[in-house]
Amino acid sequence: MKTIAVIGTRGFPGIQGGVEMHCENIYPFFSSDVRLRVYRRKPYLTEYSDKQYPNIEFIDLPSTRIKGLEAVLHTFLCVMHILFHRKPQAVHVHNIGPGMFIPLLRLMGRKVVMTYHSANYEHAKWGTLARLLLRLCESISLRWSHRIIFVNKFQMQKYSTRVQKKSVYIPNGIHRVTRTESVTFLEQQGIERGEYLLGVGRLTPEKGFEYLVQAASNLPEVKQVVIAGSSDHDTSYLEQLKELDVAHKVIFTGYTTGEDLRQLYSHARMFVLSSVVEGFPLVLLEAMSYGLPLVVSDIPASHLVELPHDRYFDCRNAQSLARVVRAHLTTSEKQHDYELAEYEWPLIAHRTQSVFSQLLS
Repeated sequence: MKTIAVIGTRGFPGIQGGVEMHCENIYPFFSSDVRLRVYRRKPYLTEYSDKQYPNIEFIDLPSTRIKGLEAVLHTFLCVMHILFHRKPQAVHVHNIGPGMFIPLLRLMGRKVVMTYHSANYEHAKWGTLARLLLRLCESISLRWSHRIIFVNKFQMQKYSTRVQKKSVYIPNGIHRVTRTESVTFLEQQGIERGEYLLGVGRLTPEKGFEYLVQAASNLPEVKQVVIAGSSDHDTSYLEQLKELDVAHKVIFTGYTTGEDLRQLYSHARMFVLSSVVEGFPLVLLEAMSYGLPLVVSDIPASHLVELPHDRYFDCRNAQSLARVVRAHLTTSEKQHDYELAEYEWPLIAHRTQSVFSQLLS
């Protein structure tokens, strides 16, 4: 039985983050002849973290929540554990920051696949020095990985022929869903069914929620805005959003998952993706799986799915966002049927496992 170690994620289940959601949805679909050893960060474990999977072993190691040190410290501990404990045949590294340790893994004789989720150095939370370090990590990751998986084909196309020859585009995915009629969570939060714009994501500046809040303040026809997500390290961005909510329309539900999130998607009037930077926006696929009308920022990642031109607004522009939302609120459209067959998680997991099968054979 082949063993694959997984590093670069905070872990799963029930841990907020796009990388975490990606991991939670692909690894349970790997075939039973593969043993997965997933390294998790202890400070992020929740009451949901005790869930067990047949082919997955969790290794929980210490970490810190200090921005800039968290991933480096935890990844180093993971690599040391890989070095001295039941060495796996391959290592799956998630994103470019932890990629700084790929040469060491190669020196240990491990096969390495790196999934490139997003260009982290484009995120506003990082200072100049951190961005330079992340670019160095990117260079190391692209050079030393045996194989590279890009969740964003436009990102893959930026690099040299040498990089693209060992790369493959595999997008994120979604589960088949059904809407719920239940509104218990909405009632608890004071949310009016069918009357709110919905935004979902971690409360960080690259998600651009401030433009959604500002746009809604200038739209009398928008009764409520619901933002589902929480902060990583500090609450300064959340406080900024609350200050911008001069019309008192925004409801922050915090990190929301499971049946509560299902209710939010099921009863929203419209979903808004206001991000300024994305790898492959999982929340956009989720909104499409519920058939919601969409308004999305005009960034490369939002063009990974095919949407009508009039669904896009100018990135970082609250007035443009307000115009597009107003135009679509005047229509009678309540639900849309999107073609999502190529994004189902079992297919994504099979394609990911195939990368390892070819490498290890």
